[in-house]
Amino acid sequence: MSVIGIIPSRYGSTRLPGKPLALIAGKSLVRRVYEQARKCKTLDMVCVATDDQRIVDEVKRIGGHAVMTSPNHPSGTDRIAETVTILEKDGITPPEIVVNIQGDMPFVDPRMIDELVEPMLADPSIPMGTSVYRIMCEEDYHNPAVVKTVMDLNGFAMYFSRSLIPYPRMKTGIPVYDHLGIYVYRRDFLFTLAQLSPTPLEKEESLEQLRVLEHGYKIRVVKTACADATFLGFAIDTPEDIKRAEEMLQERGIKDPE
Repeated sequence: MSVIGIIPSRYGSTRLPGKPLALIAGKSLVRRVYEQARKCKTLDMVCVATDDQRIVDEVKRIGGHAVMTSPNHPSGTDRIAETVTILEKDGITPPEIVVNIQGDMPFVDPRMIDELVEPMLADPSIPMGTSVYRIMCEEDYHNPAVVKTVMDLNGFAMYFSRSLIPYPRMKTGIPVYDHLGIYVYRRDFLFTLAQLSPTPLEKEESLEQLRVLEHGYKIRVVKTACADATFLGFAIDTPEDIKRAEEMLQERGIKDPE
């Protein structure tokens, strides 16, 4: 099976314009994500999907692959679908599996991506997957920016919410999981998803993945085995996040090779 990873990387950002090119300890955000994705064992190809020539130039400067997509996509999913179409027109073998690697996660562990791809390779019936990690800080329980996830006994998503789920009425100690936002799709389902109409819960919570559940499809959820998921899943949205990212590198004694 052919597996490709695509990194959506949009130049415009309300809180941090030009975010993909913002430097974190001397390296651009898009470069950090790309270099991490290239370490994955399960990916045959990694490509950045963008709407700005400056990002294309940065990716090419580091020897990477990037394609220019429409600036008018309402979501990352639509940008991913267009990218697959562009790559296939350019002659790549149509992939069986497509991974949507968030372009704002500079420290994403390659194992997180491999963990998601492996169930898709093993079970052709799974249309889509995503990953979560256990929330260890109770302050995050009530933070709407932290998207909570509940799964059924077979590991498929039941719901995603900005509210605390499950509500700890009986205080049984059940874990609460944070959604990481990396997605994996079968190629055909990716194009199905791009055609699905928005749904009421999706609009209410502003969570695109709810569209999948509301239309009756399943999402396989993987609990990442990677330690320090707070660091590995850290996302950049504001100038303050850049500063925090650099602090986290220092705290962990991580230095980029010269």
